[in-house]
Amino acid sequence: MASPQSANEVLDRLDRLAAFKELAHQGPDPEATERQHAKGKLTARERIELLLDKGSFTEIEQLRRHRAVGFGLEAKKPYTDGVVTGWGTVEGRTVFVYAHDFRIFGGALGEAHATKIHKIMDMAIAAGAPLVSLNDGAGARIQEGVSALAGYGGIFQRNTRASGVIPQISVMLGPCAGGAAYSPALTDFVFMVRETSQMFITGPDVVKAVTGEEITQDGLGGADVHAGTSGVAHFAYDDEETCLAEVRYLLSLLPQNNREMPPRTVCADPVDRTGDALLDLVPTDGGRAYDVRGVIEEVVDDGEYMEVHATWAPNLVCALARVDGHVVGVVANQPASLAGVLDIRASEKGARFVQFCDSFNIPLITLVDVPGFLPGVDQEHDGIIRRGAKLLYAYCNATVPRISVVLRKAYGGAYIVMDSRSIGADIALAWPGNEIAVMGAEGAANVVFRREIAAADDPEAMRRQKIDEYRDELVHPYYAAERGLVDDVIDPRETRSVLCRAVAMLSAKDADLPRRKHGNPPQ
Repeated sequence: MASPQSANEVLDRLDRLAAFKELAHQGPDPEATERQHAKGKLTARERIELLLDKGSFTEIEQLRRHRAVGFGLEAKKPYTDGVVTGWGTVEGRTVFVYAHDFRIFGGALGEAHATKIHKIMDMAIAAGAPLVSLNDGAGARIQEGVSALAGYGGIFQRNTRASGVIPQISVMLGPCAGGAAYSPALTDFVFMVRETSQMFITGPDVVKAVTGEEITQDGLGGADVHAGTSGVAHFAYDDEETCLAEVRYLLSLLPQNNREMPPRTVCADPVDRTGDALLDLVPTDGGRAYDVRGVIEEVVDDGEYMEVHATWAPNLVCALARVDGHVVGVVANQPASLAGVLDIRASEKGARFVQFCDSFNIPLITLVDVPGFLPGVDQEHDGIIRRGAKLLYAYCNATVPRISVVLRKAYGGAYIVMDSRSIGADIALAWPGNEIAVMGAEGAANVVFRREIAAADDPEAMRRQKIDEYRDELVHPYYAAERGLVDDVIDPRETRSVLCRAVAMLSAKDADLPRRKHGNPPQ
């Protein structure tokens, strides 16, 4: 039996431990929390509480402190060293997380700070579970010199090693400048909060000194800039609470790792539900615009989907949704923006999304209504050939189930690129009004019959006659089906039920690529 003296010693030690942990929770400066809240920002631990299931967080290395000396650092050794690391659950599934604590050294990364992040990243990879980073830091800790920079190198190396193995999500909740911005760029998804988060390689002061341009931090690298102009951010929200709730929703759609299938749910939306609204959503006139998101809402479960890069390259819609409970990735041309053409940005957006879905066993549904690639000197000079080839490469390389549906027109090389049967689509479908051809009948007639039209007494009447002739011969809706390039021409109202059956049939698809270290996709 333990003596009263030894029991008291144990209790004293436990009290001391509790005091240390309380200090780690509160931080070295009580006013720092008030300053964080005054900026409209939550603390690292408050963010983790919103992200994870209540009471599920397990913290590691809470009592870690740096060993650096010089520049006054030896007198400032706060617990956690400015980053909170650990794991918890989201809807009962394990998720690893690290969160910069801006109250300590402004969230700047030092050697100990980086080592903690390295450890949690290694644990996520080993456990095969998603990694979420809550970023709110001032970059490398200048006082620690190259040791801090080397810490970023370790993070980048692990980001790359984890790519395509576990989902990686970066949530930008404060500043992220210099080399620190490359870690989010290496992850699968980037979330940003308006007004409080910024990302840039060189800040406004450096930009002004070098180029003479004056710009604010938000104007240079704010949420809307990266969500709509640069394409760095996939999602942008007005507040942290909404942002973190959407991160939870995204995680509910993703598998834990590349060896698992995405989580399937019980679907209350009838598989055989008819989409009568589809008859009116898509105009028969190929020149009239419409919002393809209405089509997506009609065919996916309960009309719910999560659009990725909603404001960047809006002429192509990429979204995650469910079909009969199965998670699917939807890629769709958007006639409401630039007539749905493929351009440089849309090609890169689609390629990245297709590659992600293929990495994590998410079937692809492609809704096609594309008039071609965007013509123009800028497009050609900026590399539409090699950059458009990214989307082609991504589709050709994908081994997940692939189903394409031609809603209306599908012309030229853009038809081929949008997951046509010839590049490996498992199921190729079309609606009755489809026009699959090298180009539209009007343009084709002008080329093929230019001599007859020029020699005619009434060139315009001859041109209309030749357009009808070309359309009847080569652009009618059943031309591709007759040649086996379309598996079936379906009633638009049955699109949902056909897709549900196709996804279910292909759920056990097993396809391997040739053995190789890796491909060399166009850059």
